[in-house]
Amino acid sequence: MSFLNSHKFQDRQEAAAKARKAMAEKFLSRPKYDPNDPAVLAREAERRRILEARIERDKERAKRKIEQEAAEAARKIAEEAARLEHLKLEEAARQEAEAASRAEQERLEFEKKLERDARYAARKERKKKKLSVAERWGR
Repeated sequence: MSFLNSHKFQDRQEAAAKARKAMAEKFLSRPKYDPNDPAVLAREAERRRILEARIERDKERAKRKIEQEAAEAARKIAEEAARLEHLKLEEAARQEAEAASRAEQERLEFEKKLERDARYAARKERKKKKLSVAERWGR
């Protein structure tokens, strides 16, 4: 149990002060910035190289994206053209089917008219051939 270690407030304050002092010494022991230092120059050169590589990658990525968008647009245009062609073919087939249906309907109506006309003509013939009562008995 930590509270039984007989740490007092003053002990904790001294430990915190030592930690602050150690951090300050570590910070102050670092060398000052010297732009002519070979290590600094090497780090800056490495950062510049990384930055240039990043910019180059971004340019390549943007170029690939533009190419992909162009390819996608071309694909969509081709799909739309194919869809429109398909619709035209369907419309032509539908119109052809409608024309065939209309022709069949007209043919059926013409046949019905011919049958009706034949019935009317037969009825008229029967009326003409029908003998009157006197003619029937006079035989």
